[in-house]
Amino acid sequence: MNQPINSASDTIVAIATPPGAGGVGIVRLSGTSAREVGEKITGKALAPRCLDLTNFCDGQGMALDQGLATCFAAPASYTGEDVVELQAHGSPVVLSMLLDRCLELGARLAEPGEFSQRAFLNGKLDLVQAEAVADLIASGTRGAARAAMRSLQGAFSLQVQALDTGVRSLRAELEASIDFADEAEAFIDDESVRKHLRRLQGELEALLEEADRGARLQQRPKLVLCGAPNVGKSSLLNRLTGHERAIVSDQPGTTRDTLNEPILLAGLQVDLVDTAGLRPSAESIEAEGVRRARQAIAGADLRIDLWDASRPETRGVWPPPEDGQGVIEVMTKRDLVTEAQDFGCLAVSAKEGTGLQRLRETLEEALGTNQGEPAFLARTRHLEALRRAQEHMHQAIAEQEVGGAQELVAEALRVAHLALGEIVGITTSEDLLSDIFKHFCLGK
Repeated sequence: MNQPINSASDTIVAIATPPGAGGVGIVRLSGTSAREVGEKITGKALAPRCLDLTNFCDGQGMALDQGLATCFAAPASYTGEDVVELQAHGSPVVLSMLLDRCLELGARLAEPGEFSQRAFLNGKLDLVQAEAVADLIASGTRGAARAAMRSLQGAFSLQVQALDTGVRSLRAELEASIDFADEAEAFIDDESVRKHLRRLQGELEALLEEADRGARLQQRPKLVLCGAPNVGKSSLLNRLTGHERAIVSDQPGTTRDTLNEPILLAGLQVDLVDTAGLRPSAESIEAEGVRRARQAIAGADLRIDLWDASRPETRGVWPPPEDGQGVIEVMTKRDLVTEAQDFGCLAVSAKEGTGLQRLRETLEEALGTNQGEPAFLARTRHLEALRRAQEHMHQAIAEQEVGGAQELVAEALRVAHLALGEIVGITTSEDLLSDIFKHFCLGK
């Protein structure tokens, strides 16, 4: 087990509620002296798992506030240590005074995420579950919150652990066969090994696919509206966001800068970006707007290339897409064209609202958000570890297929096992732990 960045003997303290005034504010302590500090502040013995209405006092016995004190005795607490929570009125001044009193009594200010780090180090959570705590707090949609909660409950961890158990079991059999090569009964049937490898490969690929879906909820894809002046970019942004966010005018060059607005597509939050119309301009401000537009277009995950139904010459003025960049062509101002014809692309009218539902469906399909909620939330580091495990699983299969030495197959499985262990924190370095937890909020 990795050792904590700071001494595990320290008692840590932090304000666990968000900055600003509120009805209730919480100061949280964890460590061997947490109960002692809490009892000195309250002036009474704190029984585990009981709410005590009490005064919180300074060093001279003067009341700072009146609130509720709760004690959770180790190991039956979030961190696995003695934990005390002081629930005071949510005044930043009162909470600051309580925090200072805890520091006077020997507690140390907690680092960001240190409570969850201690929960991980004390075996209360694995690393995926600890990360899910931060993801749940940061979730921006209901789908992301539900997926984060499933990760916190172990939906992702259990699948990783089951796969890891299968890898370790097969590796153990192979190594036993190598160690006892002179004993005929110790040999593993090649076909059995091949079957186990293929099964593990299938499970790993399925897990990677689901993790990739879960990771998309952590990302905010950038959709950029692209086109000549007055093709309806700002009008379409207003329609898709549901409010008058961008200024709409018949005068070309009204939009001078990029404008980002979040929208929900099948539960996924994405950034929709309005840009200046693409045209040469001698006017310095508009030219700068066009430059910024091209920069935003180049960095888009998905481009929506617009042209005006009443001005066919606006079709095809868009810059060529970047490698791997998705592009959807859309004809705007469908209401200005009376004849029914196939334009070879989506046709919408921001004025009348026609075609907008079909556009949303097309965007959801392009982003892969129309496949329902993932089974759990995942992070980029999880995907990277799974891909490394997959790479070494393929290597193990290739060695087995060509009749390679069992040592090479076993070694590939060993490295795959290490990659899987990184996900839940079995084989995670201290540097990675520090990097993960430093992004947590204080008090969690």
